[in-house]
Amino acid sequence: MTSDHRPGKATVSRRVLLAAGGLVLLGELAAGEGRGVSPRDRAASPKPSGPAAPSRPDRAASADARAVAARSQKERAARASADSPAPHAAHGSGPGYTPTASGQPIYYLDDGPMVIALTIDDGPSPIYTPQILSLLRRYGVVATFSMIGENVAAYPAIAREVAAAGHLIINHTWTHANLTELAPAAMADQISRASDAIEEATRATPVMFRAPYGAWSPAVLAQCRQMRLAPLDWSVDPRDWARPGVSAITTNIMRNTRSGSIILEHDGGGNRAQTVAALSYVLPRLLDKGFHFRTA
Repeated sequence: MTSDHRPGKATVSRRVLLAAGGLVLLGELAAGEGRGVSPRDRAASPKPSGPAAPSRPDRAASADARAVAARSQKERAARASADSPAPHAAHGSGPGYTPTASGQPIYYLDDGPMVIALTIDDGPSPIYTPQILSLLRRYGVVATFSMIGENVAAYPAIAREVAAAGHLIINHTWTHANLTELAPAAMADQISRASDAIEEATRATPVMFRAPYGAWSPAVLAQCRQMRLAPLDWSVDPRDWARPGVSAITTNIMRNTRSGSIILEHDGGGNRAQTVAALSYVLPRLLDKGFHFRTA
């Protein structure tokens, strides 16, 4: 048998080649008419820049992979939640906690790098709230004030001053009661009366709630959902409420504050001179480190 490329092999005539080409062209025209697209149109159409769409089995396999990944992610989140320690019963849940599912207490902000929040609890106070407002104004810092309803009712002008300065006022119950120890009706009354007092004083309805002592329960969270109040906790507790000293408060805040931290301080509930003094040190130092304050 001879090779096609050996010398002397007869070549295909030009007429045969033309006839074959005509048959191919007729076949393409017929196929194009069957699809409603001519060869010219196909040639003019831009080619897809990305990969072709996967076939139906590929899409099914992709969906299965996503489902497996989603289940794996949920399982990891559940294990991480189970490994986390329970919140402390008194004055907060401490550092190391992150927001869980929607409707759960918020322990950290998620608003970009170097963003933090300062929260001031248990006021308003006719003695310490004005001093803290002066410091915040001096350094251009906004804060979130968790106010007790009966204090708002007693000092509505101070609450209005806080709101007028651009700070956020949120609900901290009527009397600073531990809601987990109350009957459902009493618990709901503590929250609703505080909201009413804040709205009456400031003409603004609270949109967030902080549980006294950081004591949350399913019933408290359900009440928050019903009243459309986002539950707010904290991640940095310098224990200023215990008056450990200005140096201890300052050191605690500077050591534990990082991007997303929610810092807990107090302007009510007792002598808060140490808190005011500590803030006069802490605020400029945090600003020098590049932190940006926002309301919670």
